[in-house]
Amino acid sequence: MKQLLLKQKQVLFFIIAGGLSAIVEIGSFKLFSVYIPNLFTLEKDFYGIHFPLSNIFSTFCGIIFNYFLSIWFVFERGKHSKRKEFAYFMFISFLSTLLSLLFFQIFFRYVFKDNLDLLIYTLSPEMISKISAIILVSILNYSVKKNVIFNG
Repeated sequence: MKQLLLKQKQVLFFIIAGGLSAIVEIGSFKLFSVYIPNLFTLEKDFYGIHFPLSNIFSTFCGIIFNYFLSIWFVFERGKHSKRKEFAYFMFISFLSTLLSLLFFQIFFRYVFKDNLDLLIYTLSPEMISKISAIILVSILNYSVKKNVIFNG
């Protein structure tokens, strides 16, 4: 078991970094989705798009947090200059954000209609949709970041 963990250390660290980044993203989404509608009433339904600003701002928070965790703990640097690496990371993250927004809209609109009671906490449809979108996009992110941006 120890050998398997050592061999898959990068995947394990990616999962941990992703989990921590997801906590930042979900936590900031919760804050933004509570407070932004007070300032911008169309936030809950902006021409059919639900919580667009909350999604964008929270995703950005998660991306920046994930970038630092990725360069400190997950991937080896050196494939590109720091400037190119950051630019590639942000570009891939931008594409991931678009995918995440798309998946969120699909999940929120068509899949998750009711609250999910977890006994100690109840997840709303928007939170379940956000979590599901993050998980789906994270799988793609690992492969792209490992093979395109960093030194494997």
